[in-house]
Amino acid sequence: MLAPQELEKSPLFQDISYEEYRKMLPCFQAVGRSYQSDELIYDFGDAQRNDVGIVERGTAALIRIDEEGVATVMEELGPGGVFGRDLAFAGSAGDSLEVVCRAPCEVLFIDYPHILRRCENACAYHSALVQNMLRLMASKAQALSERIDVLSRRSIREKLLCYFRQLAGRTGGASFTLPFSLSVLADYIATDRSAMMRELKRLREEGVVRSEGRRFTLL
Repeated sequence: MLAPQELEKSPLFQDISYEEYRKMLPCFQAVGRSYQSDELIYDFGDAQRNDVGIVERGTAALIRIDEEGVATVMEELGPGGVFGRDLAFAGSAGDSLEVVCRAPCEVLFIDYPHILRRCENACAYHSALVQNMLRLMASKAQALSERIDVLSRRSIREKLLCYFRQLAGRTGGASFTLPFSLSVLADYIATDRSAMMRELKRLREEGVVRSEGRRFTLL
């Protein structure tokens, strides 16, 4: 079960109190499970899955694997992160999507049809959950659009600068903090880490960016 402070991080439970959250778990047939590093949490190819997962503790990643076996990180999931078949985009026929545990984590699964089905008690928090679900789906669609914008760039340099401009735009300034490590950044822009590090070095030497750890500034 999510702790109160973790509940606040989850977009699915926005405007829902901790007491209301505890009341709805039996209604949604919620089940909690624990996972270890590198363990498969969710296979989007499993037609029997019709639930939504919420990361309670630890970290996981949504990974796309193409026909040639190349893995690309689509989304990093921390406490409050949400995933499920009904929240994902459809890839090509040969692609597969998986959620894999990054660090030991606990995941709460709730039945998706029960989210959409009108509660017999007409609970206000049930309506709030449906609204949050719709907002979450719109947010994921926007994130996918931004990701496609990055991946459509031809060179590593263009991919990096495109993503950096997106991050800077969210802060309203020239400085921003990467939401993940440089290794994950290479996965995010779908390129070799060594080649990406060489390009980052050139960008710094040319005075295009300044960085310290995960903190970057566009100059």
